[in-house]
Amino acid sequence: MFGVGRGGNKKTATDDVANQEGSGSKPGEIRMQKELDELDTPAQCRLSFPTPSNIMIFVLDVRPEEGYWKNATYRFTFTIPDLYPHEAPKVKCDTRIFHPNIDLEGNVCLNILREEWKPVLSISAVIYGILHLFSEPNPNDPLNQQAAQLLRDDKSEFSRVVQRTLKGASISGVEFPRLL
Repeated sequence: MFGVGRGGNKKTATDDVANQEGSGSKPGEIRMQKELDELDTPAQCRLSFPTPSNIMIFVLDVRPEEGYWKNATYRFTFTIPDLYPHEAPKVKCDTRIFHPNIDLEGNVCLNILREEWKPVLSISAVIYGILHLFSEPNPNDPLNQQAAQLLRDDKSEFSRVVQRTLKGASISGVEFPRLL
């Protein structure tokens, strides 16, 4: 995941962070390294690090196995603040999606990313929370009002609209990427 270091030894994120300039790792980096070392990523998720030396920004690709969005892949970018875990991670969906809890700008409505964040929570909890949004979208706490209203009023039409967006359709003047 982080490449190979000198002498063929596996290089870890800790090696990269330790090699950065300064007096040492910040508390958020230390906590992140511990979480990453213990992280058991679900089968439908894949983590990657655009800059392997920076564990505070990473990408999560999610490919739901069930629900309205199954078999499509959605990319989320996580930005971990220096004060993590005392501040919640920032998460953006980089793939346009027609979803009640993700707006067209990629903002994610997940309670543990807002008012219910606690330092005892982890990146793993956020990953499972995102997966839950794909299996159980919540039209009663929406960011995308149009998607939420349609899901509340007509689930079969909501399903048809989602399937059209997955095939690259334009809905209400908004273009969606072809994912299936």
